Amino acid sequence: MTTTAEQLSATTLLRFATAGSVDDGKSTLVGRLLHDSKSVLTDQLEAVEQASLNRGQEAPDLALLTDGLRAEREQGITIDVAYRYFATTRRRFILADTPGHVQYTRNMVTGASTAELAVVLVDARNGVVEQTRRHAAVAALLRVPHVVLAVNKMDLVDYAEPVFAAIAEEFTAYAASLGVPEITAIPISALAGDNVVEPSAHMDWYGGPTVLEHLETVPVSHDLTACHARFPVQYVIRPQSAEHPDYRGYAGQIAAGVFRVGESVAVLPSGRTTTITGIDALGESVDIAWAPQSVTLRLADDIDISRGDLIAPAGDAPPATQDVEATVCHVADQPLSVGQRVLLKHTTRTVKAIVKDIPSRLTLDDLSQHPAPGQLVANDIGRVVVRTAEPLALDAYEDSRRTGSFLLIDPADGTTLSAGMAGAAFAAAAEAVGAVDDDAEWDF
Repeated sequence: MTTTAEQLSATTLLRFATAGSVDDGKSTLVGRLLHDSKSVLTDQLEAVEQASLNRGQEAPDLALLTDGLRAEREQGITIDVAYRYFATTRRRFILADTPGHVQYTRNMVTGASTAELAVVLVDARNGVVEQTRRHAAVAALLRVPHVVLAVNKMDLVDYAEPVFAAIAEEFTAYAASLGVPEITAIPISALAGDNVVEPSAHMDWYGGPTVLEHLETVPVSHDLTACHARFPVQYVIRPQSAEHPDYRGYAGQIAAGVFRVGESVAVLPSGRTTTITGIDALGESVDIAWAPQSVTLRLADDIDISRGDLIAPAGDAPPATQDVEATVCHVADQPLSVGQRVLLKHTTRTVKAIVKDIPSRLTLDDLSQHPAPGQLVANDIGRVVVRTAEPLALDAYEDSRRTGSFLLIDPADGTTLSAGMAGAAFAAAAEAVGAVDDDAEWDF
């Protein structure tokens, strides 16, 4: 007889994020999802019921399950990213409830950066608005593979199919033009529970899945073994003990791909090549290892390797460069300016760098681009050119979200300034909607 723990360990994990305009009902949807899937503890539900009564509400306000900050509860909005963990018998979930306000775009970027699916809510009464398009653009920018359009508050439009169909058609066309590979539209009422966990009795014209059913069945690609093999070195192990006098191993987590004993590899940024003579995992020698395992590689040659170096197959190594062109989302309150000195953190490597140019800033409302803004302020998304003091081995973000991303850090106090995506992370989306201005200096 299998235990619950054994069942959960055998299920897959889905990371997803929710987004939508203010008052579209994101927190209520998340609360309903947790409540109806029996993922809320009794004391949590009692606390929500009591808080709702104190505010003069007869029914429990399920939004209070996720809006944890006092300001969020008082204003009825989401400000910070709220992470929730729950599970069903079919799948485990990590949910990021992200803010809807434009001034919290950086928070959505944070929550969606590791998501495999994004749920974008739309108020059925208002349809697709500017913030809806902004969230679709951010999902496309971050290469989120699956997007769900949840048309909420269908109860306030008498569950009318034409209302849902018009919104779904408009959003699907826009998101597809941005390059979003898969869009699923679901009519719901988070407040009443229609099509969230249980099918709705009011919308017999809809024959698709509920939100939870889709979350449980959407294909999740965790097959990092199909990607280019990459191993950022985190720590060099040299015991120099009587038992292991000559042992030298390079420890870290495989970011992508597969490594095998006997394989020829290159060490970047030096470019020197050698052969894997051994792989140690959990104290035992193995012949093969794959992402995301944490292992120690032993190499044939005594090469100068330290933390931050990248080991990759000799025939499939990324080029090392000191000139990084990327799309960044600026997350700090202090601006990012041309000429500013920063630290660039890529996987386990941190190097000094300088912002050489900011060719353009993107307006997510209409995807227009403003050339040469000079600086980026909080929540801005734009193109940057960064010159690093030492070569870096970056992949394009479109090829690898793990090894194509980086952070720009303030060297004075360690504050994260910007989250970056190397290469033409947004090129296909911008071109698809005809928004690229030839004079905008987007140097893809």
